[in-house]
Amino acid sequence: MAANMPNPPNPRSRHSVNCIEEAEETVNRLREVLQQSGITLPSLRVELASYTRDTPCPLIELGRCNVDTARAITAVVLSGEGGAAQ
Repeated sequence: MAANMPNPPNPRSRHSVNCIEEAEETVNRLREVLQQSGITLPSLRVELASYTRDTPCPLIELGRCNVDTARAITAVVLSGEGGAAQ
């Protein structure tokens, strides 16, 4: 390939970007839903290593929480208040 020609788009790269964007959107949505139930997980985020992989399979870190927060999450899940996953 000539030196002045740009590299063709890498489909794996676009897929990686899409996976990360989807994971970030999911984290934001989960944060909103938890906050509506009065629950905050300060460590909720996309796992940092997900950003460095060539082909990411993002994991979401729910983070550490205290016993009261774990009980609140349990109560919300058991009540069915959050609805079904989409």
